Amino acid sequence: MTNPLENLIIHPEMQLEGLAKGDLLSQVLAQIRLTGDRVYSTALVEAQCLELDEKSAHIGVLQQGRLLLEGAGQPTTMLEQGDIILLPHDPTGITITAVDGPATLVICRFWFDASSFQAMLFALPRLILLRHADAAPWSEGILHFMLLEAHDTQPGGALMISRLIDLVVIRILRTWVHQGAASGWLGGLSDARIARALRAIHATPGQQWRIDALAELAGMSRSNFCERFSSLIGRSPLRYQNEWRLTLAKTLLSQHDSRIGEVGFAVGYESEAAFSRAYKAFFGRSPREDNARPNQAGRVDQ
Repeated sequence: MTNPLENLIIHPEMQLEGLAKGDLLSQVLAQIRLTGDRVYSTALVEAQCLELDEKSAHIGVLQQGRLLLEGAGQPTTMLEQGDIILLPHDPTGITITAVDGPATLVICRFWFDASSFQAMLFALPRLILLRHADAAPWSEGILHFMLLEAHDTQPGGALMISRLIDLVVIRILRTWVHQGAASGWLGGLSDARIARALRAIHATPGQQWRIDALAELAGMSRSNFCERFSSLIGRSPLRYQNEWRLTLAKTLLSQHDSRIGEVGFAVGYESEAAFSRAYKAFFGRSPREDNARPNQAGRVDQ
């Protein structure tokens, strides 16, 4: 049966509506998806090391005592009461030990979903530290609420925990960026020239940007732009552009009314075949596997 004509019309501007709005940080954080499954309080005696699950990310909030943190490619760091750490990657190789007496802290365990924006996750350091003075205005209330939910057995509790951890991760990253201490991708936001190129890529994901055009927007020579961009972002400009487009495409495919060909066209691919190849190379599966639209083949109209 032939589809109605209106179903064959491609509306790329409608497909992308709402996906690249707001400030640059909000656009990227909107593409970060995580699942949190546990919030708990733990106590350490002096000289005891904190045990964290491998292959998971963690948030730690020191409620009482002092902790010595070693590893993560950073100098030995002393954590004081109220400090918050975010460990976005596997904590293997990081040692956290109670010193000068016992210590109590709240731990949130989570993992980033495979559909998250990989360029940003790749660039996140192994450790992000917020001191109590920077986190106190928002951390104390929300952590109290999280602990209440962790001990609440009512229906929906698991979802509440995951959403709250999501909120805390975003708040930590936003505070980190505003401090000017961010490195990697987030550090690129503080570089006015590179940020101009990033905004252009985000604003028009369907456009095939050339290096020369992006360098001109940044007000830099081609070679200096490529070197600076790659150094800050951890990706070449064209690789970053491609990953951003495919990340948006995955979001579009999860929407009930999205067709694969239309999604590919909306993010800048000239054919469904080219889009499918790029998508599978990046995500390891075909766009059809991530498409929420029901399979039309074999349907019988009533």
